[in-house]
Amino acid sequence: MLALVKKPHIELSLHGQNVEELIEWISKKFEVSVLTSDESDSLPVEETDFWKEMQSNRVGNLLAAARLKAGLTQAQLAKKLRIRQNMISDYERGKRRLAPDMAKRLAKVLHIKVDRLS
Repeated sequence: MLALVKKPHIELSLHGQNVEELIEWISKKFEVSVLTSDESDSLPVEETDFWKEMQSNRVGNLLAAARLKAGLTQAQLAKKLRIRQNMISDYERGKRRLAPDMAKRLAKVLHIKVDRLS
C-alpha cells in the first residue's frame, strides 16, 4: 500500500499484516491519501491529485521550501528584502506573480539559483 501524509509531507510504502489499521491510526492525526492499495493499481505520480496541486503553484511551493530550508519566517525574509510580509505570502500562495528582478533578489537571499524560481 502506498500512502501519502500531506502535512507534514511523508510518503509511506506499507506491506504486511494490519496495514489498514496502521493507516487508520495515522489518519487520526494527519490527512492521509492512499494512492494505491495494490501494486497492480499503481499509477504515475504525475496523475495524482497531490502532484497536480503542487504543480499548479510550483514557484510558490519552491519559494516556500527554500525559505523554510534557510530557516526563515515570511516576516524575516521580507525584512531582508525590505518588502512587506504579505508580499512573501502572496508569492508563496501564487497570488502574486514573481517578477524577474524579485526572483533574483529572493535567490540571492535564499542562496539558491535564480532558475529555481522561474
